[in-house]
Amino acid sequence: MTTARPLAPRDAHRPGSRRFGAPAWRRRLGALVFGLAALLCVGAQAQTLRIASAFDPQTMDPHALALLYHTRVVNQVYDSLIGRNADFDLEPALATGWQMTAPTRWRLRLREGVVFHDGAPFGADDAVFSLERALAPPSQRAFQLKGVKAVRKVDAHTIDIELEAPDAALPHKLTGLPMMSRAWAEQHGVQRAQDFNGRQETHAVRHANGTGPFMLERYEPDVRTVLKAHPRWWGRGDARNGNLQQVQFVVVKSDATRLAALASGEVDLVLDPPYQDVQRLQREGRLKLLQMPDIGQQYLAFDQARDELESSDVKGRNPFKDKRVRQAVYQAINVELIVDKVLRGQATPTGAFLSSRVDGSPRELDRRLPHDPAAARRLLAEAGYPQGFAVTLDCVNVAWREAVCQAVSAMLTQVGIRTTLRASPTNQFFPKLSQGSASFIEYGWTPIPDAWPSLNGLFRTFDRSGLGTFNAGRYSNPKLDALIDAIRVEPDLARRRAMVGDALRIVHDELPYVPLYRRTLTWAMARDVHAVQWPNDTIELRWAARR
Repeated sequence: MTTARPLAPRDAHRPGSRRFGAPAWRRRLGALVFGLAALLCVGAQAQTLRIASAFDPQTMDPHALALLYHTRVVNQVYDSLIGRNADFDLEPALATGWQMTAPTRWRLRLREGVVFHDGAPFGADDAVFSLERALAPPSQRAFQLKGVKAVRKVDAHTIDIELEAPDAALPHKLTGLPMMSRAWAEQHGVQRAQDFNGRQETHAVRHANGTGPFMLERYEPDVRTVLKAHPRWWGRGDARNGNLQQVQFVVVKSDATRLAALASGEVDLVLDPPYQDVQRLQREGRLKLLQMPDIGQQYLAFDQARDELESSDVKGRNPFKDKRVRQAVYQAINVELIVDKVLRGQATPTGAFLSSRVDGSPRELDRRLPHDPAAARRLLAEAGYPQGFAVTLDCVNVAWREAVCQAVSAMLTQVGIRTTLRASPTNQFFPKLSQGSASFIEYGWTPIPDAWPSLNGLFRTFDRSGLGTFNAGRYSNPKLDALIDAIRVEPDLARRRAMVGDALRIVHDELPYVPLYRRTLTWAMARDVHAVQWPNDTIELRWAARR
């Protein structure tokens, strides 16, 4: 942002200024130069998009994390084998075709003529390497590919994926899974994914080399990420494409500051405008708003692994292992009030654990248990905690998330669960989630339309092979595990949907989590910005434009 500066006395008397009567030709030339400069600036700005959000991607390593805020940025740089169109349906990306050639084998034909940002060609060796890298620890993408036994090169542009058992939904699991250059990874010693939880620093944390529509120009953690258009991108001629030449993702933690930056023109698009301002922005009409129901949702997860609850005044026991206590938490929280007062109506309370937009998720599970503080106190007493107990709730320190956690903490304290809120920055919060180290934690999950990756990631018993990667409370139910494993290999779609419903009913009955709400996704932007909104709250920059 430029700031006007008052003229100093010497400027007022500078030779050639208007005070000394500059010649008319010089004034006309100056005006012409100024006008051309202004036009060039407008033209440049029209192809630059500045996006503000409260979140930083944390790393540029494409397999180190599987978080929404990481994916938003990394998937602009790294293509996947299979993509999604504007309607969120599958479409070819780096793979032009795929088919099941045997019950446990899929063959993918790779796109020819694709180059990485360093100019090297993309081929089967890179695809095999990328899938193997995503599968190997400490990648947090392994849960996506559970059941993949081997990946083999058939020829320069064909690969086979060998499975442990039949998997009709494999193409869905290949969406959003970034493809890297094997040669680049070997050159820079990043053949394995960054150990994000171990705070490992590698070349791939701040550098990238994908085949995607945008190239990484600069990554400043917790400040900004600057991307520029990849001129040799294989999809450059697609009629759906926009006109962006540069994109800046800017981290602005403060709600008020993000919106002020949008109003002043310092940024062009805000992915998370303050809830309290959405209705006002709609009324005023100066900015353009895109809105869509979220396919994801927020949860509270309980520690169900430790025999003693950490940071609690209950010794020798873990109250959260008792379903009555978990149900007491559920019924103590007035989610309808939180949606109304904290989120200003920009969300929908839910009792389901996956959106009904996820294949097989039963609509009837969306009904919440009633808010009933008296029932919550009664359940606590029945479980042996008539005086309640103390617990720490972990939450990320982003304004709307923290405000919801504050409201939850107050409601739980009223029924005797004396809740201390611990809000942490993202680089401290997310390792607690994936390491399962929190006693009680609030977090969100964004599924794809196929249910299995979500069932596996959230509810499967945790192990380091890619099972239960985001099962933050380390909940375990062998019966549910067997059902989730069976869903992965069930070829009949009708049977598979029924099994998904059965699995979600088990979760609904056992309450390893408390389902909270699904947001109304709102993006606020300058009126000359065009964007396509997806229900997973990510933006596809290839289609974005300034008009």
